Amino acid sequence: MPEEQSTRDRVRALVREVLEKAAPADEPEEESAASTPASGEPHAQAGEPQSRARLVNVASGEAAPPEKEYARDESSKTIITETDVRGLPEGARLRVAEGARLTPLAADIVRERKIELVRRTPRRGSHAERIVAVGADHGGYPLKEELKTFLAELGHRVRDFGTNSTEAVDYPDFAHAVARAVSEGGADLGIIIDGAGVGSAMTANKVPGVRAAACYDAKVARNSREHNDANVLTLGSGTIDSKQMREIVRVWLSTEITEERHKRRVAKIEAVERQYRS
Repeated sequence: MPEEQSTRDRVRALVREVLEKAAPADEPEEESAASTPASGEPHAQAGEPQSRARLVNVASGEAAPPEKEYARDESSKTIITETDVRGLPEGARLRVAEGARLTPLAADIVRERKIELVRRTPRRGSHAERIVAVGADHGGYPLKEELKTFLAELGHRVRDFGTNSTEAVDYPDFAHAVARAVSEGGADLGIIIDGAGVGSAMTANKVPGVRAAACYDAKVARNSREHNDANVLTLGSGTIDSKQMREIVRVWLSTEITEERHKRRVAKIEAVERQYRS
């Protein structure tokens, strides 16, 4: 009997050892924040101990898991800097974009404070509901009103930043408002209409994280999304009519960036932007 008891004890010890080494089946494998690719960000050396930040994927529009709300939502940004994570308490939940990268300093803070990164899966396809920020100057106002109706027909939610009449206004004010909504996560995408679409694109592109494209036909609209991952579309009320607007917007909303070579080039655009951030 002692020999039989000894055998059972060895089996129990082996089972405990296996269970301790196995990852929980009901949770995704944890990743170090430093393992999230970032330009110039070093990976941990083999054998180097490090704290780990739990990564969770959450589809856009889904409610936060009930056990804890997000401490902060930075899901509109593709690069998470130390400014974005500074001030977060230990164990906080930070919502980030699906492909967001962390700078080295941000990754250090995430590891040290055991911050949980919740990946936000972007809505895909023309039938996925999006929050679209819209804006226009006085010349683009009538077409903006048509655009709002069209977006509702497509099943999207609209945030209208004005203007609300044909009384003369300055387009940079409304382009800035739309671009800021996209940059700060208040909208998934933005569409701005002025006389030519150029001035609004220039203004919007001054806002960090915004890639605005002035498009005059469906081919350019598709390219701006597929190749450049544009998140703001600018249109010229003096260059297109209502039918062309609908075609451009439909194509723009239904196109996604998928090719790795295009994503790599967009990452270089973002790297240029970071060089000039104060």
